Amino acid sequence: MAQEKRRKIINKLVIGGVIVLGIVAFRYFDLGQYLTLDYIKGSQEKFHALYLSHRFLVIAAYMGIYIAVTALSLPGAAVMTLAGGGLFGLVVGTVVISFASTIGATLACLVARFLLREWVQNQFGGKLRTINEGIEREGAFYLFSLRLVPIFPFFVINLLMGLTRMRLFTFFWVSQIGMLAGTVVYVNAGKELAKIDSLSGILSPGLLASFVALGLFPITVKKLLSLYKSKFRSEAAGPAGDQPIKPEKKKTA
Repeated sequence: MAQEKRRKIINKLVIGGVIVLGIVAFRYFDLGQYLTLDYIKGSQEKFHALYLSHRFLVIAAYMGIYIAVTALSLPGAAVMTLAGGGLFGLVVGTVVISFASTIGATLACLVARFLLREWVQNQFGGKLRTINEGIEREGAFYLFSLRLVPIFPFFVINLLMGLTRMRLFTFFWVSQIGMLAGTVVYVNAGKELAKIDSLSGILSPGLLASFVALGLFPITVKKLLSLYKSKFRSEAAGPAGDQPIKPEKKKTA
């Protein structure tokens, strides 16, 4: 028992060390400068020529960087999504980014669950209470809505979901579907990367309203089905006064 506990502590220290090392390297070498809109736009032709020469290698490297950025909750995922749209096009870009973002989000959720539980609880305890209540009521539908409705940042959802009882596989496939619409919007915008001046111009109020409506749709349908089933059961049971009276059993001598 003590050996098992010691092994878990060592695993946490190793994983924590890798994460800290990654974040420190990102800050120390100022790697964030390569994940800015200006840098991506200025290097677009160079990246495109490299992609034409080494397609699979570039896709693999891109996915690795994207997964690392998302798993470590580093800034730059939105810019990388635009860059992927400009580099790979709509279809390939959507597939590559959809899987990379979901894998990174799942790793972030896993880290929060097994390593950063106390820190996330202290930092986002109030939001966690709200999310736990929503999951208790709606289950996977709630996560799907969070992915579409821009209430919380995506990295906060990844961390907070790590503290819930939701299975990682459920988190993966719901996130994959829930983030798909936003991924398509950013990848499609990335095709016109040279014309984009800021990230704020991509999501218009009308588009945000559409995401909200789409996110609330599954929960609304679930509520209506529950209401219908409840009403159907009550009508089938009939009024309390109309229930048949059970005959009394005859007493035997």
